[in-house]
Amino acid sequence: MLKQYKLRFYNFRLVLLLLAISGIGIVLVGTAKSSLQNRQLAGVALGVIIMVVLSLIDYSWITNFQWIMYGFNIVMLMAVRIFGDSANGAARWIDLGFIRFQPTELSKIIIIVFFARFFMDHEDNLNTIPTLFRAVALLFVPLIMIYIQPDMKNTITILLLFFILIYIAGLSYKIIGGAVLIAVPLIIIFLSIVVQPDQKLIKDYQRDRIMSFLYPENEEYSDNIEQQNNSKTAIASGELVGKRIQGNEDVSSVNDGNFVSENQTDFIFAVAGEEFGFIGCCIVVGLLLLISVECVLMSRRAKDLCGKIICCGVGSIVAIQSFLNICVATGIAPNTGTPLPFVSYGLTSLVSLFIGMGMVLNVGLQSSAYNKELKQKEPYQKEDDYL
Repeated sequence: MLKQYKLRFYNFRLVLLLLAISGIGIVLVGTAKSSLQNRQLAGVALGVIIMVVLSLIDYSWITNFQWIMYGFNIVMLMAVRIFGDSANGAARWIDLGFIRFQPTELSKIIIIVFFARFFMDHEDNLNTIPTLFRAVALLFVPLIMIYIQPDMKNTITILLLFFILIYIAGLSYKIIGGAVLIAVPLIIIFLSIVVQPDQKLIKDYQRDRIMSFLYPENEEYSDNIEQQNNSKTAIASGELVGKRIQGNEDVSSVNDGNFVSENQTDFIFAVAGEEFGFIGCCIVVGLLLLISVECVLMSRRAKDLCGKIICCGVGSIVAIQSFLNICVATGIAPNTGTPLPFVSYGLTSLVSLFIGMGMVLNVGLQSSAYNKELKQKEPYQKEDDYL
């Protein structure tokens, strides 16, 4: 479970990137809604502590409990369905009295860890029909429970994540090509159905978001696109360096004017653009990109396929959610309500991502270079060289 790790194999570069983006998140959340800043700070502190602890626990030992984690995930999602709190027509939260959390956010990390071990255990027969069918069936259970909350954005996110995980595991290109040939017409058929007024595949508010994106000039859907238009106005108003550095205290389109709801979560990027301008937005995007790239680079040094998939999976979550959030804030994608990793307010999402990063750091501590050096270890070494 616990091992001695060499300090120089600890990825302090990734830790510094995470602290930097989390610090920016604390500032932006406080700017959007000052009453939440201390809670965001507490969430970051808790997340960092959990990350450090997990980084010192052998990830191979953790993955031994893959089926327990899978069962816990199903229980959590069932609890949401039975006891969950509703907001805006969706039941996605569980209120324990002292804390209110969204199980779907933790579910993403559990799915990464579960399938990392599953694909490693079935590496030799991954491209066989029974293994693929079993993997899809195991994914289908939590996926359908997330979909019926309803939570379309996380359903799509987890599907994309699964495709990435199985590709990293070594899925045959022939199967990938066949899947694409099947998926493309299915997506076209799906879109052709959901644009119909009497469709039953998705909720009305989900359809309205899609229609407002496809037909922004239609007055019928003007209310759905208004937030995104105001978000773009806010980002543009920050110009190069932002209103905070310019010292502009006029009514702002997001913060003081309150023209965009949930600006501390879904539209936090608009706050970044308004307060810190183009340069601030570039810094946020750059940090998130570097975190994702760092996870991928660590995956190349993993000692086994399981570690490789964990690193790529966690990095993919950061990349996918960042892409969706920024696309929504800039108006190039329908409104999905996806949080910006480590920046948006949302303690469940924040702590869950730090859990994933803790496991990524442990993969780095057990890199192939570490294992090679461990075998050639000299009999006398300084004790302070270890964690």
